[in-house]
Amino acid sequence: MTVTPPRTGADNSPTVPAARSGGPGPVKDRTGVAPATRRFLARATLATVVLSIAGALLGLARDQALARLFGAGTETDAFLVAWTVPEFASTLLIEDGLAFALVPAFSLALARRAQGAPGDPVRALVASTLPKLAFTLVCAAALTVAAAPYLVRTLAPGLADYSLAVDCTRLTATCVLSFGLAGYSCALLRAHRRFLAPASIYVAYNTGIITAMFVLGRHWGVRSAAAGVAVGGALMVAVQLPFVLGRLRRRAAEVRDEEAASATGQAATLALVATVLLFALCRQSQVLIERFLASGLTAGSISHLNYAQKVAQIPMTLSLMLVTVTFPVVARAVAEGDLDRARFRVERDLEMAACVVLAGAASVIACAPQIIELLFQRGAFTAHDTAVTAGVMRVYALGLLGQTLVGALIRSYFSAGRATWFPLATMAVGIAVTTWIGVGTLRLWGVYGIAAANAAGITVTAVLLLAGMRRRAVPVRTGRVLYELTKPACAAAAATATGALVAARFDTPLPGLAAGAATVICVFLLLGRALRAEGLTPVRTVTQRLRHVRLR
Repeated sequence: MTVTPPRTGADNSPTVPAARSGGPGPVKDRTGVAPATRRFLARATLATVVLSIAGALLGLARDQALARLFGAGTETDAFLVAWTVPEFASTLLIEDGLAFALVPAFSLALARRAQGAPGDPVRALVASTLPKLAFTLVCAAALTVAAAPYLVRTLAPGLADYSLAVDCTRLTATCVLSFGLAGYSCALLRAHRRFLAPASIYVAYNTGIITAMFVLGRHWGVRSAAAGVAVGGALMVAVQLPFVLGRLRRRAAEVRDEEAASATGQAATLALVATVLLFALCRQSQVLIERFLASGLTAGSISHLNYAQKVAQIPMTLSLMLVTVTFPVVARAVAEGDLDRARFRVERDLEMAACVVLAGAASVIACAPQIIELLFQRGAFTAHDTAVTAGVMRVYALGLLGQTLVGALIRSYFSAGRATWFPLATMAVGIAVTTWIGVGTLRLWGVYGIAAANAAGITVTAVLLLAGMRRRAVPVRTGRVLYELTKPACAAAAATATGALVAARFDTPLPGLAAGAATVICVFLLLGRALRAEGLTPVRTVTQRLRHVRLR
C-alpha cells in the first residue's frame, strides 16, 4: 500500500484540516476526537504543563514537609525504602509501563472506530483488558504486603530501623492497585486527547500525602507519610473516574460480538505488555542500585540522594510534558501508516524537550546550594545536609539530558503497539554501567559516585536508543537530531558557568537563586537563538509576534 506524504506548511510541519470558522472548537473525526492541530497541541501542552507544575510544586512541598518533620536521618531512610514501592508503581503503571502499551492500543481502537468497525472497539478493549488487569493488581498488592519483610531486607540490608520500613512498605502497597487503575485511566483519556484530568493526578496525590503527614504525623510519625500514599493513590483514581465514564458512555456499543473484542484486544498482547513492563522495571532498578549501595554508608545518605534526585528531575519532568501530549498523536500516525508525520513529530519533540531540560539542568547546577537551602534547610535538615544534597544534585543533573531522551525515545519504540526487546537490551547495558561505576566509586566518592553512576548509565542508554531508531522505530534522521542537540548543549554549558558566578555573589539564597536562574535563562536563550537551535522555535515565534504587535 502506498502511503501519501502529508501536506506540509511553511515550517515543513504536516498540515491538518482547519476548524470551521465560528465553530465551538476543532472539527472532530468519526471517533469524536479533535484533530491534533498545532493550536490544539499548544493548548493541551500548556494545560498539562500548568497542572504538572502545580503537582511538582506540591511534590516539593511534600518533600519539604518530610524534611522539616523528620529530617534526613534513620526514620526518613526507613520511609524512603518503603517509598520504592510507589516509585516503581508510578513508573510501571502510570508514566512508562502501561502507558506505552495502552495508548497505542486505544489509538488503534479509535482508528478502527473511525474506519467503521462493528460495535465500539474502545469499549470492547476495555471489557477485554480492565477486569484482568484489576485482578492482577489486587494480587500484586497482596503479595507486596505479605513479602514486605523480605523486600526491605533485600532493598536495604544495612538499614537501621527495619521494622519501621516494613510497616511503611505495607501501607504503601495499596498504591499498586490505585496506581494501576489511575494509569489505565490516563492512557484511555490521553488516547482520546483529553489531558486535563490525567495531568491533575499528582496534584491530588501529593495533596493526600501532605494532609496525612500534618494530620497524623504527631501520632504516627513517618508512618503518616506512608498512609498518605494510600490516600493519594485513591484520589488519583477519583479525579479521573467521571471523565473516563463520560468517554465510555459517549458512544454505546451497537454490537458486542467476540470478533470486535478479540480484534481490539490483540493490540495489547502479552508480549507487548511484557516488553514494556520489563523495560520500565529495568529502568527503575537504578533506584534499587542507589539505595542498596547507599544503605551501607552513613545515616542520611539515602535521604540526601532522594532529595537531590527529586529536585534535579523537575526539569526532566517538565521537558517530557510535550512528549506526553504528543505520544497519542505519534501512535495514531503510526497506526494510520503516516510515518512522515510521526517522524516530524518525534524530531521536533526531541529538539524542544532537549532545550527545556538543558535550560533547567543549567539552572540546577548553577544554583544548587541556593535551591537546597531555600527549599529544605529548616527544622531537622541541617547546613551539612544542604551541602551534601546540593553536591549530589549537581552530579545528578549531568544525566538529565539522557533521562529526557530516554523518556522521549522509548515512546517512539512502542508507538506502533508491537513488542520489541531492543529498548530492554539498551536499558540493561545502562544498568550494567550504573552498577559498575557505582561499585567502583562507592568507597572513594560515596553518594557522589552513586549519582555519577546514575548519570553515566542513563546517558549510555539514550545513545543506544537513538542509534537504533532508524531501523527499529520511527525513522528519525539521527545525524540531524544529534547536530541540533549540540546547539542547546553549548548554550547550556555557557549559561551554567555564567549563572554560577552570578549566584555566588549573594550571601542569602533567595536573591542568589533569582539572579543566577535569570542569568542562566537569558544567556541560554540568547546563545540558543544565535546558534539557531530548532527547539527554541516556539520562543522565536512568540517574540516575532510580540514585535509585530508593537510595530502595529
